[in-house]
Amino acid sequence: MLPEDVYKRRHFGTPQSFFLITVNYVVLALAVQMFAACSHIQTFFWVVIAALAAYNIYKIRRDREEYDKIRIIAYVISVAGMVLLFFAFRINMHC
Repeated sequence: MLPEDVYKRRHFGTPQSFFLITVNYVVLALAVQMFAACSHIQTFFWVVIAALAAYNIYKIRRDREEYDKIRIIAYVISVAGMVLLFFAFRINMHC
């Protein structure tokens, strides 16, 4: 039988900020491919981006103690990378 404190230990594996950044990139890549093709950006693309922003706010507030200075800088850099990814996908689309 295991001691009770084993279940109360916090796991210091992969940080939640990594999963948040990964989800952001996957959702953005899928949304651009499906709803922002060629010269027309559909309204549903902006709905997906708004839902992603709401999810980010929720996750950051929920795990606020995890976000130190380094993880905040990484998150801001990832948001800038998402903007670049959006333009890269839009430039490379062949219509």
